[in-house]
Amino acid sequence: MAKKILVSLMYAAALALNACMPSPTDRAATEVDHVFKNALKDAEPGGAVIIMKGERVVFAKGYGQADLHSKESITTKTLFNTGSISKTFICNVILQLADEGKLSLTDSLSKYFPDFKNPGIANAVKLHHLLTHTSGLPDNRWDLLSKEFLLTAKDEENFAPLKQNDSLLFEPGSRYDYSNPAFNALALIIEKVEGRKWQQVLADRIFKPAGMRASVITDGAFPEKGVAHAYVKTDSTWRELDYGEEPTFAASGNGGVWSSAEELAQYEIALRKAVFMKKETIARSRTITTYENWKSAKPPFIGLSWFLSQPGDSLKVVSHTGSQGGFTSDFVSLPEKEIVYVLLCNRPQPIMQLRASVLAILKENHWLE
Repeated sequence: MAKKILVSLMYAAALALNACMPSPTDRAATEVDHVFKNALKDAEPGGAVIIMKGERVVFAKGYGQADLHSKESITTKTLFNTGSISKTFICNVILQLADEGKLSLTDSLSKYFPDFKNPGIANAVKLHHLLTHTSGLPDNRWDLLSKEFLLTAKDEENFAPLKQNDSLLFEPGSRYDYSNPAFNALALIIEKVEGRKWQQVLADRIFKPAGMRASVITDGAFPEKGVAHAYVKTDSTWRELDYGEEPTFAASGNGGVWSSAEELAQYEIALRKAVFMKKETIARSRTITTYENWKSAKPPFIGLSWFLSQPGDSLKVVSHTGSQGGFTSDFVSLPEKEIVYVLLCNRPQPIMQLRASVLAILKENHWLE
């Protein structure tokens, strides 16, 4: 009898101990919070973080201030400029139009821009080359346009200098060279195909079906209200660096989407559910694009706008970062685990280092098994 009582007491003690111990989710949340508390201080520009597993929010928190003048606190609903994460939205509209037969990814640039100085360049570059940053088009904007002009220059003005190039940097499809103006061109192509502003096309085709009700796109003036302002630190002083201070903000095809951590997570869920695009098309966009004439020593690592882990890696990672003015951002999907991690900051941050810290925490807490 005494032995049975002892066993029962030990079992009860074990249950009590387990009840007091934090769950893996709680432990991970505490550790993630510690990472960002160290990186983002309360009285400074900061950021918003969200992590979702399936459709369940497991971590969501804002740090620091959205506006140093008003002292408004950042939340996961705060709108930030997402920088180059915007390119994935442009890509998805192009893919929708391709699925509908309104354009083809093998179309040459000459079909939409017949005014290239060297027509051979426009004939050689296809739309898929723009989507994979393999066009070879030199970015000569800074040779022909002043910083002051680029403060207000929109997509058309930013892409126009590229039409003056005499030659390509390399044969299209043979190498990777990241290109912002390529996505200014793609935005303009959307307008040409649809016959209206691309910003409205994107909002109708992606924002609305994905439930991204607060997200907006730069179309001229900077959205002053309801958004974070970006800053960089000079000595001990924070200096605002966003629309009006930093060139190319007005050229929104490459970085004009303003969204929140919450709504970018909704964007990923809408992609998983194929809400606004076919599953096959989404899968293709998140598969590494290979070219027969590839000449770079580094293997291809990009799908259609998305950056991807290599096939031999233990876990598939689909991602895109963003950096514009003082804004930095990171969007990471682990589709096999139904995990999405979003970081939006209104100050420069080592986003790849922070990503590595977050993924390490998730791994230690057995989320990636």
